[in-house]
Amino acid sequence: MQDLARRNQQTAMVKLMVNTNFCTPAELFRCFEKLQINFRSFTHPAVYTVEQSKKETGLLPGAHTKNLFLKDKKKNLWLVSALENQIIELKPLRRFLGASGSLSFGDTTMLKETLGVEPGSVTPFAIMNDKRKNVKVVLDQNFLHYCEINAHPLRNNMTVSIAVKDLLRFLEAYHHPPKIVDFAQLTCMDSRPNC
Repeated sequence: MQDLARRNQQTAMVKLMVNTNFCTPAELFRCFEKLQINFRSFTHPAVYTVEQSKKETGLLPGAHTKNLFLKDKKKNLWLVSALENQIIELKPLRRFLGASGSLSFGDTTMLKETLGVEPGSVTPFAIMNDKRKNVKVVLDQNFLHYCEINAHPLRNNMTVSIAVKDLLRFLEAYHHPPKIVDFAQLTCMDSRPNC
């Protein structure tokens, strides 16, 4: 009986590790083509921080992103995508989103199970893997001032550039309309009443 339980547990772990339900960059690019989204992709060494990303892709025109996978105490999930140099204060963001308790980073297992990406590869495009629609998308209002946006196409050894309007269309097509946030105003409202 214990052997059967152990085998079932191992099978479940293997299925989690080799989940073929998650999309690849090639599948993402096919989705772009179906949605008639023009894109350019670039391959580079894997990057894990904004600083590393700046070294590899800093010369690409357009907005460059940083992305956070956040949860609250009730396990509500958010994917926050902001300009790479944007300061994100979690306390005012928590109030704005109506999160239950404080916001914290989702762990690696939760990230892989929900969005099908590894740490360092979080991207608004990973929403295509959120089949259960558990993740809410939050976008930096400053993206709307740019023509193009640069983000990882599900892997951190590549960057893809698309028009900002096409990112919004992509999110709508995958039933994840974003909540647009002015992070500077959020921080200002939280810290200074006359801002």
